[in-house]
Amino acid sequence: MEVSKLEPTHVILFRCEPATHLSDFHTAPRRQYVITLSGQVEIETGDGTIRRFGPGDVMLAEDTTGRGHITRVVGGQPRHYAFIPLK
Repeated sequence: MEVSKLEPTHVILFRCEPATHLSDFHTAPRRQYVITLSGQVEIETGDGTIRRFGPGDVMLAEDTTGRGHITRVVGGQPRHYAFIPLK
């Protein structure tokens, strides 16, 4: 069994985006884990790298400065996900 270290946090936020959601370049408001619960999303970074995340995938968003990233819901279904901001 593998276990991560404990990360201090105090809240969790749930969110839903429609199947057509597209958010142009923006930075993360703070370091936070983003867990996709359903649906799929593509995250495009400033260097053109595109990664796809689906149900159960966990991403650490920490691009709080610079150009940030593009968020695009794909697959024709809404995306449900959770943010866990880190202290």
